[in-house]
Amino acid sequence: MEKISIKELRSRTEIIEAFPVMKQLRAHLDESTYIDLVTEAQEIDSYKMFALMDGNKIVAVTGFKPMITLYYGRFVWVCDLVTDNNNRSKGYGEKLLTHVHEWARENDFKNVALSSGLEKTEAHRFYVDKMSYEKVSYVFKTTL
Repeated sequence: MEKISIKELRSRTEIIEAFPVMKQLRAHLDESTYIDLVTEAQEIDSYKMFALMDGNKIVAVTGFKPMITLYYGRFVWVCDLVTDNNNRSKGYGEKLLTHVHEWARENDFKNVALSSGLEKTEAHRFYVDKMSYEKVSYVFKTTL
């Protein structure tokens, strides 16, 4: 195992380098749309993107944004969390989500929340059993 590190992805080049891993979670996105959405979210929504590096290779990526609502108060919403398919079960997701928790604490956010697709039962076990998350709601959406 190489040296593990976590770095914030800010530049266009860094964001593009994360696309092959993010594409595994967001298969509906092409690279151009992905770059446009990340850039706009960073500018408008304070979206943060971090990569977990094993040596110089991106093996996991997360994207989150700080938010304030009446329900959660000051909290961080994890929009994206994905570990490369070839690097699962190595603790990378746990390390990256723990980094989000640390970022939230350091920036005075009291909660971290996320949603996960109904079919992602392995991810649900990870969130509940490994990361001590609670199932607190359903998320609903409509397409306009």
